[in-house]
Amino acid sequence: MIESVPMTRAGYNKIKAEIERLEVEMAACTDRIAEARAEGDLKENAEYHAQRENQGMIAAKISQHKDKIARATIIDMATLPKDEVVFGCTVTVEDVAYGDEEQFTLVGAGEDDVNAGKVLVTSPFGQGLIGKKVGETAEIDAPAGKLKFKILKIEFLD
Repeated sequence: MIESVPMTRAGYNKIKAEIERLEVEMAACTDRIAEARAEGDLKENAEYHAQRENQGMIAAKISQHKDKIARATIIDMATLPKDEVVFGCTVTVEDVAYGDEEQFTLVGAGEDDVNAGKVLVTSPFGQGLIGKKVGETAEIDAPAGKLKFKILKIEFLD
């Protein structure tokens, strides 16, 4: 079964731009490989082998991004319920065990940034919060055990 990848139009455009940038980088890498090949013996040509490895990594990134784009589902934020945790919302939670308050925004592919509190909606954490309403407690399985978060506030920030 092919799993869809939810994202906003901005996330979709960001991934498309990254693919274009990587394709330009791939062309430059191909040119560097040709230059390194022209230097002679390939067995002992470190530049050639480094560029071939770089080319493989770029190709893998392009493939990964194209796969996300192929499975993309652009989410229209206006059609989502405003009273429960859904894609695109910013949710304030309280860690039941420690009493800490944290804020997370549930985002799609291309927009995730854990340091900025932007968590993939498809992650186990995001999935554990989906559908919860203010006052409810989400239980999320983690390697350290079951984590419990009380939903304090749901917002849609722009």
